[in-house]
Amino acid sequence: MNDMRMNRLVRTSSSEIYLIWRNDERVGQVDIHYASGTIYATLLLEGDFSSEQEEDLVAMIDEDIVSSYMPRFERDDFVVHVFRAEEIRRYTDPSMDLDDIQDFDFGDEDEDENN
Repeated sequence: MNDMRMNRLVRTSSSEIYLIWRNDERVGQVDIHYASGTIYATLLLEGDFSSEQEEDLVAMIDEDIVSSYMPRFERDDFVVHVFRAEEIRRYTDPSMDLDDIQDFDFGDEDEDENN
C-alpha cells in the first residue's frame, strides 16, 4: 500500500478523523475514537477493496496512527468497523445573522409542505 497516504482532518482529545488517499484520489476516511484501553475506528471506503487491501489498510492505520497514541501492549483492543461508502453531498452550518435567515433559500421547504 505504498501508494496510500492519510491526512488528518480533525483531532480532539479523544478522537481523530483522517482522509485516505491513493495517489491523488480520495478513497476513504477513518474516524478513530480513543476510549480507555479500547480504540474504536470506523473505516469508510469509497470503492472496492479486496479483503487483503482492507487488512493492509487497517494495519497501516494501526502502525501509523493508533500505535503512536497507545501501543499494542498497552491497549485492550482495537476494533475496526469497515463500510463501503459514497459521499452524496456535504453540509455545513453557514454563519449568518438572524436577519439573513428570512432571505435564506432552504431548498425543498415548499415541496415538503405540499406532501
